Amino acid sequence: MLVIIGLIFTMCMVFGGFVLAGGKMAPVLKALPLEAMMIGGAAAGSYMVANGGGIAKKGMKGLGHAIKGPKWKPQDYLDLLSLMFLLTKLIKTKGVIALEAHIEDVHESKIFSNFERVSADHHVTDFICDYLRMTTMNFDDPYQVEDVLIKDLEKHHHEESEGAHALAYVGEAFPALGIVAAVLGIIKTMGSIDQPVEVLGAMIGGALVGTFLGILISYTIAAPWAVRLQQVIDEESHFFNVVKDVIISHLHGNAPQISVEIGRKSIPGHLQPTFYELDEVINELPNDLLT
Repeated sequence: MLVIIGLIFTMCMVFGGFVLAGGKMAPVLKALPLEAMMIGGAAAGSYMVANGGGIAKKGMKGLGHAIKGPKWKPQDYLDLLSLMFLLTKLIKTKGVIALEAHIEDVHESKIFSNFERVSADHHVTDFICDYLRMTTMNFDDPYQVEDVLIKDLEKHHHEESEGAHALAYVGEAFPALGIVAAVLGIIKTMGSIDQPVEVLGAMIGGALVGTFLGILISYTIAAPWAVRLQQVIDEESHFFNVVKDVIISHLHGNAPQISVEIGRKSIPGHLQPTFYELDEVINELPNDLLT
């Protein structure tokens, strides 16, 4: 929502200041549709040329993602830590054989089903299950697992960031595309050099709208939007880092309480529960979830 508010505020300040300074909106509005068509069309075409179908789709979906903001809220992190606590405690108390039923069919697992928002995200559940499954195959060298986890997370983060990078690149091109539209306007003006001064002035003013529009879109819409999308992706990646830290701590032989406390430290400060909040939630977990 803050993205929309910021865009509205920017436009009000820019065009409001222009009008208050004595500017006339009529020439701008008259030139705007065709200038927007040239600049927007060129941007869309170059976006398609520069990116494959998958990356282009990520960029388009990312526009809405930036508006909605990060998916995971403070309660989701508490749920994730509680889930990881139960899974690691199950391994400690009943062994890896008892774990298999939960990671092979997440939807039938009482443990996963107790945390609906986390279990509804198949990326998260697949990540948890894949690496806990390694422990059932005696692949339990903490350092080797950590190396694999880090590489997997780097790959995932790179793939998730492709859409934001694509938007950022096209955002950087908008000023140049505005100049292209303006040059075409000047060419059109030069073809009408025999017209009265007031006509030529209006034509030159219309051409300059292209330059203005390219710069405005680049620095107040496209680039900030791409930056916001990358921030959202970066924040959401911490959810997977929590899983990584808990699993590695568990493989080092730490108790479930210690493992989730280490995972808690990976959570961004504004989302991080306190030690006592986490302890209270863990103590209130139903005992029958492990049966």
